Amino acid sequence: MSQTASPAVPLMGDPSPAEAAAVFLSTEALKTDDFDCQACGACCAYSQEWPRFSLESDEDLDKIPEDLVAADLSGMRCEADRCLALDGTLGLHVGCRIYAVRPIVCRDCMPGDPECLMARARLTETLQRAAEAAA
Repeated sequence: MSQTASPAVPLMGDPSPAEAAAVFLSTEALKTDDFDCQACGACCAYSQEWPRFSLESDEDLDKIPEDLVAADLSGMRCEADRCLALDGTLGLHVGCRIYAVRPIVCRDCMPGDPECLMARARLTETLQRAAEAAA
């Protein structure tokens, strides 16, 4: 596996979770049929079990930076439920640092599919709680 990933880039001045929640919920982006993955990131922060490795070849896995791979080598490394390859602020602007070499499970998640909708529903709930807590 590669040595290290590129450093995380702060986006949009690193708004607080409450600020991000307020902006995102005010746009109602999760309630439309316009699925903008780069304004969401829900699928990349749904579960530590989700960004797992399945059918990747050893050659494909070698392209993923070691610091982004889980200690047990089963998938991507996460903090809480968020994949460490995800840069940015959930609900505002996000991007995958390893998009070109992301795992198959990440490639298979499609905008608007059942997994996407499930992850977006959880993100909406999380952002609503953050906004209420800040109020």
